[in-house]
Amino acid sequence: MRIAMVAGEASGDLLAAHLIAALRARRPGLAFYGIGGPKMAAQGFDAVVPMDKLGVRGYVEVLRHYRGIMSIRKKLAARCLADRPGLFIGVDASDFNLDLERELKRAGIPAIQYVSPSIWAWRGWRLRRIARSVSHILAMFPFEPALYEKAGVPVTYVGHPLADIIPLEPDKGAARAELRLPPRSRIVALLPGSRRSELRYMADLFIKTARRMLQESPELHFVCPTVSRATRGLLEQALRRNEARDLPLTLLFGHSHEALAAADIALAASGTATLEAALFKTPMVITYRQSPLTWALMKRMLYLPFIGLPNILAGERLVPEFIQDKATPGALADALLALLQDEAAQRAQVAKFRDIHAALRQNTAEKAAEAVLRLLDGT
Repeated sequence: MRIAMVAGEASGDLLAAHLIAALRARRPGLAFYGIGGPKMAAQGFDAVVPMDKLGVRGYVEVLRHYRGIMSIRKKLAARCLADRPGLFIGVDASDFNLDLERELKRAGIPAIQYVSPSIWAWRGWRLRRIARSVSHILAMFPFEPALYEKAGVPVTYVGHPLADIIPLEPDKGAARAELRLPPRSRIVALLPGSRRSELRYMADLFIKTARRMLQESPELHFVCPTVSRATRGLLEQALRRNEARDLPLTLLFGHSHEALAAADIALAASGTATLEAALFKTPMVITYRQSPLTWALMKRMLYLPFIGLPNILAGERLVPEFIQDKATPGALADALLALLQDEAAQRAQVAKFRDIHAALRQNTAEKAAEAVLRLLDGT
């Protein structure tokens, strides 16, 4: 039995890899193919298209790559319709996956969307599109199932696998030793995004912010994980542009979890990195920048008062957010330095992060595998 899958970014690669491992443990004969990354490949996944081909975020950026993305989707749909896999699993990447899922569902191939599209952030109009496209939703956040049940969309709450993987009390000293970070420095983790399209707007912002912070607090040391040579190259270019090659910065390939475990605080681009920081109990400031046109379009649809996952899960503005024009090096440096000095604010964030961790720790891979196999077996 073959299962087709699509993951479009590093976080989806991790989610899918854990799901593949859980499914293979129950059904060793299952085979998986489609679009994925290195963690999926390590589980025996056959990547017919490299994952980074989909690593584009924002309306304007997607338009620039529209023909290529549509061509990939058309070819994958044709292959799935010819192969007739037992089912299709789209892992996040809903802008790419929902239309593909709808085509496959119409052809009688069950379609699972693993990670709900953010209907809670973008009003309910997306629910109709989702209901037409998917056979089942695997929801990661506890407030999502009620929204889908009300709309008649089959859903299973599975929690978040990162909450299972990340220890409840990370070992900061061990992480610093593993990364060989200076023991007497205060460590600031920089997480500017995993996509090249994000770093084009974020790399200079993060480097300038670090330089400003260093002027006020010379004892700081920065650590920044990267997901590929391309993203590392964009950060190295930003260092040269901003004459910051002497910045006390440790650039890493991967090791984002170790970086967050080691850090005193973090500056994180809105997205999965903010959830990872929360699960590592690392106080943070959230920021995001994108093209002005993309932001103008998004701003008209966004209706939640905040965009960071920790704030959405907490139901309050627990973590400071600086978006678009408010995301300046001065504003971010001031907020981070204030957080470093404010132990009460740090404790408030960490206490809520513990609550979030407990709610999301659901043995996710096993729950997701059970739901997938029920659909695969028609039960």
